Amino acid sequence: MRIALIAHDDKKMLMQNFCIAYRAILSRNDLYATGTTGRLIEEVTNLNLHKYLTGHLGGEQQMAAAIEQNGIDLLIFLRDPVNNRTHEVDAAHLVRLCDMHNIPVATNLASAELLLKSLDRGDFAWREIYQ
Repeated sequence: MRIALIAHDDKKMLMQNFCIAYRAILSRNDLYATGTTGRLIEEVTNLNLHKYLTGHLGGEQQMAAAIEQNGIDLLIFLRDPVNNRTHEVDAAHLVRLCDMHNIPVATNLASAELLLKSLDRGDFAWREIYQ
């Protein structure tokens, strides 16, 4: 599976801890991330990630293009719904694209854990139809 990982600035440490906790599952998949989030994940997990540009420098558009071209199977976007900053990745746009292309998406820790545990059980075999 091709898993995309994005986190708003205030959620980057949470994303690091999430990736540490689920390293075994994540390591069996192809991982993609916006630049800063990807670098921070690599620093604490030693996972290999394909890193796009930093979100506000074009990484968001690169991620959107990958979603539109069926290059992503699952999106975990830990967003900060309280402190929305103009330079941070636009969650609504990426979630809308996931809805359009039938890609499972998590925007908080609880749903992210559910998606990864489901992935580990093999519940996303249906995504192969889209590939």
